[in-house]
Amino acid sequence: MKKRSLSIIALMATLALGTSLAQKKAIGFKEGMPFSNGVVAGNTLYVAGQEGPDANGKLGDTDITQQTTNAIAAIKKVVESAGFQMTDIVSVTVFIADLKDVPQMNEVYKKLMPDPKPARATVQVAGLIGGAKIEISAIAVKQ
Repeated sequence: MKKRSLSIIALMATLALGTSLAQKKAIGFKEGMPFSNGVVAGNTLYVAGQEGPDANGKLGDTDITQQTTNAIAAIKKVVESAGFQMTDIVSVTVFIADLKDVPQMNEVYKKLMPDPKPARATVQVAGLIGGAKIEISAIAVKQ
């Protein structure tokens, strides 16, 4: 009897965990787009890569400083729309078109990302959609 009770408890815990992870909520999904700007699964928010277009949605000739500022602002919008805070961000991936832009990007990043800074990977890429200079994705976890 004791062995059976343990099995039932283990099964219930597995089902409860599976249910909470299976319940996903899309943030910033636009009809016709092949992705959401963010997805909440349990207590974790996955923010899709955000580029830094201007207020009109154009990248134009904006420099790396402005694109980084705009990309982080876009992340903040997704984070707050999901009911999270910027301080909940634990990991960031920066995709950058030119490594020469890293020092300028870092200056903006240091000012706009809260302390303690999230873990971060920075990767140079061959190109980004629309000719963007930077794209940033993030993962946030509510405690």
